[in-house]
Amino acid sequence: MTPLTNAQDAAAGAMPPQSVVSCSDAELVAGIEAAEQAVRTAMVEQLRLIAEAEHRGLFAEHGARSMIVWVRELLNIDHGDAKTRVVVARNVEDRATLYGETMPAELPETAQALSEAAISVEHARVIVDGVRALPEYARCHMVGEVESTLAAYAREMPPRELAKVAERIRYLLDQDGAYRDEEAQHEARELHYTTARDGMTVIKARLDRETGVKFAALMQPLSAPRPEADGEKDPRTAGQRNADGFAALLDLALDSDQTPRVGGQRPHLTVTIDFADLQRGLGFTTDHGMPGNLRATDRSITAENVRRIACDSEVLPMVLDGDSLPLDVGRSKRTAPAHLRAALLQRDGVCAFPGCDRPPGTPDAHHIHHWIDGGTTELSNMVMLCGHHHRVVHNTRWDIAIHNGRPVFIPPPTVDQRRKPRPGGQAQPATHHHDFRDLIPTPRTPAGKP
Repeated sequence: MTPLTNAQDAAAGAMPPQSVVSCSDAELVAGIEAAEQAVRTAMVEQLRLIAEAEHRGLFAEHGARSMIVWVRELLNIDHGDAKTRVVVARNVEDRATLYGETMPAELPETAQALSEAAISVEHARVIVDGVRALPEYARCHMVGEVESTLAAYAREMPPRELAKVAERIRYLLDQDGAYRDEEAQHEARELHYTTARDGMTVIKARLDRETGVKFAALMQPLSAPRPEADGEKDPRTAGQRNADGFAALLDLALDSDQTPRVGGQRPHLTVTIDFADLQRGLGFTTDHGMPGNLRATDRSITAENVRRIACDSEVLPMVLDGDSLPLDVGRSKRTAPAHLRAALLQRDGVCAFPGCDRPPGTPDAHHIHHWIDGGTTELSNMVMLCGHHHRVVHNTRWDIAIHNGRPVFIPPPTVDQRRKPRPGGQAQPATHHHDFRDLIPTPRTPAGKP
């Protein structure tokens, strides 16, 4: 049986035998999961075929300039999608030596996860790109450790989040290169505006990380959805809300020096970084420190740029424990005060509900044990939720607990009969510290010294 027939059989087996309309809820869920497994299994077979076709030079025989162009035309897919499949195929195929011996794939753990349908091709492309972005010394000596780390994370998180982990590893192992990239981004900054024929102003901009996070910190509270009035939701689209927020920002700049407040806090740029890491310098001849993290965008930033930002900024210390969780700052008030909201945002982000993808806005500080029932207004009894998931938690009877300082959500039986707890909150930089610390090279010492 050919690989293609195997893939077709897998795809056919993923569909339930009865009509979709007659499926129970559990059968629908199982069918969707089975279909995804079949798609991934078929994709692995296609990757093997693509790798063999490239070895045979079929693209040249068909008059294509490259394998990527040939796959794009053959499958009628976008160039980026074709490139992903070709690049991944090259890195996860078993190789043959000149003597006919089989060699493992360049990224064996990624290949194994793909063959098990545990990750998608998009996950694999993130891993390939992450390994390629490593500095030369790491590509020579640390590919195995880095790939193993990324492949493990790929089984637990979507590709976009995995890319942030890959970037953070790169920032850890190539701080000089990361700093140069940040400086190059600053040099590449641009903003253009013009008046269109209909009189509207068109703005196009590319901002470096630091400027981008400043912009996001100011725009998010101004472009949040308006509270519901008589059951009517804010009718504006996300784009319209952003435009209105930008207009409000301009009004504030023109009228006064005031800045918008959310939960009693002025918009600010928040960077989290270990103090010891902040004190460390650059270069591989010194001990390596972890990079900082821009909270508003959840992107990495080098310690050198954090030091520069701190030179001309008001510094508000927040005491965190070893896992980047704020220490308890509870108060007996019903409404969370500004300092408690800051701690909740540090721990949970805009919404702690698992997998929340709601647009950023003004979140609600939810009491796990309700205030009316004697619950206290303190960090161990509160969780940050967006308006949508605040209603979900109340209306569908989700239970919430704090486990090891982090929120855990227990679904109702209507969602999961087993009621398996689901971790909530946003990923903290320290969440990966224990894994990343093992990747830090041993500091070099001058010859002749112990």
